[in-house]
Amino acid sequence: MLNLLLSFLLAQTTPPAPPPAEVVQPQQVRPLPGRLDSIPTFNSNSPELVLNEGILLSTFPAAGKKVPSAHLNFPFRGRFDVFAHHVAKAEPPENLRSLYLGILLHNPTSQPVRVNVLQGASYLSQPDAPFIELPAFSQNNLGNVFAGPGDRVMSDILRGRRQNIFPAQIVIPPGQSQMLLNQPIPVKGLTPPLNGRSTLVRLQSNGTVYVASLALFARTNPDGSERAPTLAEWQNLLDNGDVSSPRDKTPTPLEETGKPRVYGRVAGVGDGAQWRAFIVDNPKAKFLTIPQPGQAFSYALSTLHGGTLGTGQIQSARLLVRYPDTAYRAHGNYGIQYSLKLPLYNSSPQSQTVSVSVQTPIKEDQLTQPGLRFFTTPARQVFFRGTVRVRYRDEQGKSQTRFIHLVQRRGQPGEPLATLNLKTGDRRLVEVDFLYPPDATPPQVLTVATQAN
Repeated sequence: MLNLLLSFLLAQTTPPAPPPAEVVQPQQVRPLPGRLDSIPTFNSNSPELVLNEGILLSTFPAAGKKVPSAHLNFPFRGRFDVFAHHVAKAEPPENLRSLYLGILLHNPTSQPVRVNVLQGASYLSQPDAPFIELPAFSQNNLGNVFAGPGDRVMSDILRGRRQNIFPAQIVIPPGQSQMLLNQPIPVKGLTPPLNGRSTLVRLQSNGTVYVASLALFARTNPDGSERAPTLAEWQNLLDNGDVSSPRDKTPTPLEETGKPRVYGRVAGVGDGAQWRAFIVDNPKAKFLTIPQPGQAFSYALSTLHGGTLGTGQIQSARLLVRYPDTAYRAHGNYGIQYSLKLPLYNSSPQSQTVSVSVQTPIKEDQLTQPGLRFFTTPARQVFFRGTVRVRYRDEQGKSQTRFIHLVQRRGQPGEPLATLNLKTGDRRLVEVDFLYPPDATPPQVLTVATQAN
């Protein structure tokens, strides 16, 4: 009680902190070349906080289902991705049962379907990947630097890993279903009793499959211990259940309404899994001329409605199907891989030092000044927390591959991923790859800067 009173008195006598000072970096912002591919992404992120059993996302046909509106009738075939990001909380606090996340694959055909698991990872916040304070810039070649389950999952997939909870292949008999994932989100023993799980799996099927993500509480054994739900129990929920509630905030329409913008959480199938870009001076060029000494230019990353940084480009994946109370597009592109190639060219008569970096400017739709706005002291909110791979050849011609973990707060300029010395006439390819991590807040930019002579 004394501490509470002291805090109250301190709040009355301490003037509010002034907003952090801003600085404008005069750098041109360009739309990102390339586009998303057409690999469909099953995106299960609404409701993010799952308090009750139910269907999170079903692409099954509605026929024969008790609640037809819970099923979106979207078949997958060939390459597709499955992304899921959900949080469990004890509600009421004494209800400490584990919530299970199930991802079910169904073969509607008369022939067996083989589903190859190309890469896959699924982690909990506790104990797999707690949110811990990390430096703004860390070498992460071993993959052991992460904060949060989404951060760790994206790092694994970037390295091409398949976690051992996933088999290399699943064979689904005709007309039957198999579980891709059946894992708990435990809350017992945690303070507060809150936990999350992030999952991304890259799949290749030789036939048609339907996918559903589902939530069930752990079943109880005769001795009182918990057990995972069975395939039959998952199937019963799919056939007879409704979408899990309470629901997330309903998004505002994409068109300007004059009201505060609510993007909403995603529950649908996104159109695209990877954005490839060959970044050159113009569509007919073969290289990217570096900026003049002391200057920089940037390419927008993960832009969205109301946050295009003056480019007018919206990179958020469109949704092929969605629940009507969830996001209109895959804002933030969680789990989407950006693969960017920059064939840098020094056309100046002197050697130049050029850097490539990821930055998190203050979000704007139209730039109010000719440049990007940053805070002199970055804000408290972490807007990007993830691993970036950068590849290039050094001055000796040796191939370099570096994995760098970034933590960027709102309005933070960021440190260079790579710094290269280019002689006059030199050309050097720099490749930047990352998967946009859950819990990040767009937009970001990729900046090329030349040091002043």
